[in-house]
Amino acid sequence: MEIRLVAMDMDGTLLDSQKRLPSDFMDWVKRHPEIKAVIASGRQYYTLVKDFIPIKDRLIYIAENGGFVFEKGEMLYSNEMDKADILECLRLIDKVKGLTPILCGAESAYMRPAEEHILRECSMYYHHLQETEDLYAAVYRDVIVKIAIFADEKAAETSMKYFKNIKPHLTAVLSGDSWIDIANCTVNKGVAVDFIQKKYGIERSQSMAFGDYLNDARLLQNCEESYCMENGHPDLKALAKHIADSNDDNGVMKVLYSLD
Repeated sequence: MEIRLVAMDMDGTLLDSQKRLPSDFMDWVKRHPEIKAVIASGRQYYTLVKDFIPIKDRLIYIAENGGFVFEKGEMLYSNEMDKADILECLRLIDKVKGLTPILCGAESAYMRPAEEHILRECSMYYHHLQETEDLYAAVYRDVIVKIAIFADEKAAETSMKYFKNIKPHLTAVLSGDSWIDIANCTVNKGVAVDFIQKKYGIERSQSMAFGDYLNDARLLQNCEESYCMENGHPDLKALAKHIADSNDDNGVMKVLYSLD
C-alpha cells in the first residue's frame, strides 16, 4: 500500500489532552518528503502555523474545518459565506444565552469582548483575534468562511437544537464539546482534502486520515485508510475503517511508524 497523503486533525487526535505535539512528529515529516502531510483542523491557519515553525513549509493546512487551504503561506482555496447569511446567523446566536460567536476570516478572527475564561479558550484556537463591540460591522471587513460558536459549560451538543432550521445551504456541525461551527454546506475537511488530492494527483486509495470528532467525518470518508482515535466520538468510530490508540497514547505516531 503506497500512501502519498496523510491528513490529521489536531485537537483530540495529533495533540494529546495537554495540547502537546508528539515530540517525534516533525522528524517523521522531514523523513518523508514523498508524503503530503496535511494538518486538517477547525483552528485558524495562523494558529496552526505557529505550532510547526521548523517545518511550516513542508505542511499543507486545511483550516477552519475546510474553509481554507494554505500552503507555503499562500491561500489556495476558500469557501466564503454570504454576508446576509452571516448576519442572520448572528441574530439567531445572540438570542441564546451562553453562546459566543466568532467570525473566522482570512486575515483574522473577530469576537466581542468576553469574560476572561472565554477569551482564554478562544485565544487558544485563534492566534489572530480582534475584539470588537460591533461584530455585525466586522462581517464586512474580511472573507468570512465560518462562524465558530463557543458554548460555555461544554453545552455544544445540547445547543445544536437551536440551529436545526438554519438555511438549507448552511450547516451546523459539532466540532467539540464546547464548539459548534456554522458554514456553507459545501465546507468540510473532506472537500478540502479532495481539492488537495486533485491538485497533486493523489488517489483516495493513497490517502490516510486521522480524526476524533464529527467534523472529521468527511475527511475520513475521503481517505481509504481512515482512523478514528480510541478517544473519539462513537459515531466516528462506526464510520472509520480502523481505530487508532488514543491521542494520549501516541496513536497517530504508532500508525505513521508503520509506514516507515
